[in-house]
Amino acid sequence: MDSKALKTILEIGETVAVEFKRCGNGIESDTYESVCSFLNRFGGDIFMGVLDDGTVIGVPPKAAPDMVKNFITIISNPALFTPTIYLSPEIIEYEGHTIIHVHVPPSAEVHSYKKIIFDRVNDADIKVTATAQIASMYIRKQNIYTEKKIYPYATINDLRTDLLPRIRQMAVNHAGGSHPWENMSDEKLLQSAGLYGTDVATGESGYNLAAILLLGKDEVIQNVCPAYETDALVRKVNVDRYDDREIVRTNLIESFDLLMDFIKKHLPDKFFLEDENRVSLRNIIGREIISNTLMHREYTSSYAAKLIIKRDQMYTENANRATSNGFITPDNLEPNPKNPVIASFFRNIGRADRLGSGVHKLFKYTKLYSAKDPIFQEGDVFRIVVPLDDSYSFDMEIGSETRIATDATDRATNATNLSTSLSDNEQSVLNAIRSNPKITQKQLQEATGITLGTIKRLLPKLQEKEKLERVGNRRSGQWKVND
Repeated sequence: MDSKALKTILEIGETVAVEFKRCGNGIESDTYESVCSFLNRFGGDIFMGVLDDGTVIGVPPKAAPDMVKNFITIISNPALFTPTIYLSPEIIEYEGHTIIHVHVPPSAEVHSYKKIIFDRVNDADIKVTATAQIASMYIRKQNIYTEKKIYPYATINDLRTDLLPRIRQMAVNHAGGSHPWENMSDEKLLQSAGLYGTDVATGESGYNLAAILLLGKDEVIQNVCPAYETDALVRKVNVDRYDDREIVRTNLIESFDLLMDFIKKHLPDKFFLEDENRVSLRNIIGREIISNTLMHREYTSSYAAKLIIKRDQMYTENANRATSNGFITPDNLEPNPKNPVIASFFRNIGRADRLGSGVHKLFKYTKLYSAKDPIFQEGDVFRIVVPLDDSYSFDMEIGSETRIATDATDRATNATNLSTSLSDNEQSVLNAIRSNPKITQKQLQEATGITLGTIKRLLPKLQEKEKLERVGNRRSGQWKVND
């Protein structure tokens, strides 16, 4: 590790993946607890000879080689570490001090130190004693999908086969008029969707957890997953309790409908045009966050999923089999299917798109809905936050003469502050309109080479700058350039 990278780490401080240890008189037990927690979580880096606040005091230079030997001896001792691990500490010099750096990779196994399992939560090493937590840790470590667990005594009578005609039609509509499920029998459809199969490890055949969650009768779902529910709440007035609530415990097909109806009931459907067609920003955002929380949840967890609508944000929380920790953006997105069978089923019926597209869509449409970016937080609890702002509207109806200001005082203030200078794109738009006052947005795109989305943003700005007026209504009127 070079000095520049180390300096940056010291300035940021301890995190879920960075731990500082004083180690003035040798390596103490809490250092090995951190090793154990890093192995059990996402890995990390330990720096010995550094105080908690990032101050470098170093370790005795002559003692450093022996400290490294003792460290390797401890982590290789099966009486202390189970299972044992091999790590290679690095002795580095930084501003006249000796530091020991240990990089701990994430492990595919669950480790214990002195027969105690440790996990990493934020910047702390936590003892794990609860059976449910330990089970969750093993699930996270194992590259398995719990949705594929076979229930050999479940039969087709435990499923809501009355939903299958609707599902066939949804698949046909989404596929553009033809889909293999259309003419399949119920049993063949379920097999084709991966809801009935054989566990090659045990030889058991039957319907799996995905089948029960997607199509199971309510009593069967509660029998298999007693903690399964989605708690939908509105907290705009009574923030301590709720203004409205719906607890959803039914199959995933109808759960999607109930949660969408809940969002439609409590969020405004703001006007928006895309390629001259009106689209519902609210419905697009609602579809993405609901499909995400239903498709990618870890259903064996007892953590109750939530959909919360507040004045300034809407967010979902659900149990997660995390492969990393931190915030997800379109730039660092690495799609990882948590329940591939359920996700594939949702894609077939048009309730989800290809893996990873939901993140891009939410970033695009949330910006248009509230002028802010959403937040995706990966961890044992996966969280999506969609900012809300009822006063904001990305209004595409360019014929309106009073778009933003809410009263005469605001309009006068805005008119005073608006810049009269024009960008190259704005000038190009005005030149095209001078040539053809009845020009459409599509024609403007073709004449100027500017994207349609940019043109839709430029036209209102030019009106605000009083460079452009709309004479008549939006359909039969025309533009007037104020030279």
